[in-house]
Amino acid sequence: MIVIPAVDIKNGKCVQLVQGEPGSEQVVIDNPAGVALSWQQKGAKRLHIVDLDGALGSGENIHIVREIIDNTSIPIQMGGGIRSVEDAKVLLDAGIDTVIIGTMAIDNPSIIEELSSEYSPENICVSLDSKDNKVLTHGWQKSTDKSPLEYARIFEEKGAGSILYTNVDVEGLLGGINLEPARELIDNISIPLIYSGGVTSLDDLDVLSSINTDYVVIGSALYKNKINFEDTLKYSQ
Repeated sequence: MIVIPAVDIKNGKCVQLVQGEPGSEQVVIDNPAGVALSWQQKGAKRLHIVDLDGALGSGENIHIVREIIDNTSIPIQMGGGIRSVEDAKVLLDAGIDTVIIGTMAIDNPSIIEELSSEYSPENICVSLDSKDNKVLTHGWQKSTDKSPLEYARIFEEKGAGSILYTNVDVEGLLGGINLEPARELIDNISIPLIYSGGVTSLDDLDVLSSINTDYVVIGSALYKNKINFEDTLKYSQ
């Protein structure tokens, strides 16, 4: 299991929101590229970048993303505001290793098939953000009528290389994880699962490791020193 630090970018800064709500910033750090480099220096094997301005439709931070790409040498997965095939291609061609596609995939699943054929399944991840076991879209503003597992099966068939599952019920609250939805996904799909949401302690990571979670994204717990990143490296040894 590989633990991936999150670098969420809003208004040109590295931030952590509560429940994804604009204005709920509890962490604000200048120089996201410097933050990204510091995670690499601490031993991170991968980075998770979210362009929150892109996700919320209030702008974009591609210049900062390019700076991160230029200043780091580990694989980067990125989501937020990818609303067209061209948006995804721009990021992949710029050096992003894996694009994370949410709303666009839900609206048009064939896009995943198109991108995974042109690039590689490993370059394409579908984001399934869930509240009350229903997948959300449009920056968590709208709810669908399908569960994460229903969508995961669709996108695995369409050629996605991985699924990013975020449990919005617990995300950003630093109150621990809800294991069962992740277990259900791991037990029923064959592509890697990236888990996100609520990870607060090494105990949470122990449990996720025990059910064979492939990757875990952590944000707030790292930035608020609930978890020491160096302590997470044992899971990938």
